[in-house]
Amino acid sequence: MYIYQRKGWPKFTWDAARLSGRLAATHALQGRLLGHMQALGFELRAEATLESLTAEVIKSSEIEGRVLDVTQVRSSLARRLGMDVGALARVDRNVEGIVDMMLDATQEFTKPLSARRLFGWHAALFPTGRSGMHKITVGGWRTDTTGAMQVVSGPIGRERVHYEAPAASALPGEMRAFIAWFNRYDGTDLVLRAGVAHLWFVTIHPFDDGNGRIARAIADMALARSEKNPQRFYSMSSQIQEDRSAYYNILEATQKGGLDITPWLDWFLGCLGRAFEGAEDILASVLRKARFWKRHAEASFNERQRLVVNRMLDGFEGKLTSSKWAKLAKCSQDTAGRDIDDLLKRGILTKNAAGGRSTNYSLAEEPA
Repeated sequence: MYIYQRKGWPKFTWDAARLSGRLAATHALQGRLLGHMQALGFELRAEATLESLTAEVIKSSEIEGRVLDVTQVRSSLARRLGMDVGALARVDRNVEGIVDMMLDATQEFTKPLSARRLFGWHAALFPTGRSGMHKITVGGWRTDTTGAMQVVSGPIGRERVHYEAPAASALPGEMRAFIAWFNRYDGTDLVLRAGVAHLWFVTIHPFDDGNGRIARAIADMALARSEKNPQRFYSMSSQIQEDRSAYYNILEATQKGGLDITPWLDWFLGCLGRAFEGAEDILASVLRKARFWKRHAEASFNERQRLVVNRMLDGFEGKLTSSKWAKLAKCSQDTAGRDIDDLLKRGILTKNAAGGRSTNYSLAEEPA
């Protein structure tokens, strides 16, 4: 028996006393993080928001096995946030769609949720009307014409059904109840409401695909309401991706359990607390970038150099070689070599130990 088949669904309960310590600790971390960020200048807060939203979009997709191009995501977000990050990359419409959804959820958090708004998010996620090779219902509730909506793993013939969602015929009523609850404040702690919303939506599973990403966007919207702030300084999805196995295990156990969702909320609060702590890495990256450009305020950089150095400051994956420089800057190998030599001579770049065809470069260490 699944949770939505229990008598009393969807009247969730939880042990407030058991959660009180965890909830207090989570609020303390949330308050400390917001305090740190408010102490920064406007530009640094905007940069932290860009970093956090980029991580949120990338990791929310990775949880579902979809890998997005970091440069495209960052460029799309920067353009919508009105930020100057140098040359902007061309952006695939699938990236534009998930960025549209995330910004609508977090920047417009005071607006009510509605079926129409959710349909818009879903259509943005699947602009071609397909999920991979399969045609799906887009901008509308699933129909189950090909069978029940199931979460399955394992090879064909030996599949394991982790969860089976409510029948399509029940979706209009289920979603009306969810949307009405989400838009009506009932006195429940706003952070707890984020956890309840995440679980409730993903349990209904109203779409053919994209339910996890939309559930996490809804949770982010609820968290933005709890902070009364459209700026995002942490990524819940990054932490969920790190705890992915535990996430799926607690979700499955909760969906197969009763209406007491204390264990789920305990896990959600713990994961959120770790996300707040992980935001210190985002803050450190933003401050490192600010220090770098302040230290080199009088130095001259051409557009290519500024683009690649910013990529390195943003956390370039792998080793930077001259061929990667040429690809990033869209220039010839000779031009890349001249750009690199110039920065080496000025002590901005340093050559790593490996030589020959393996020659690669790093930013010079900051002075103490």
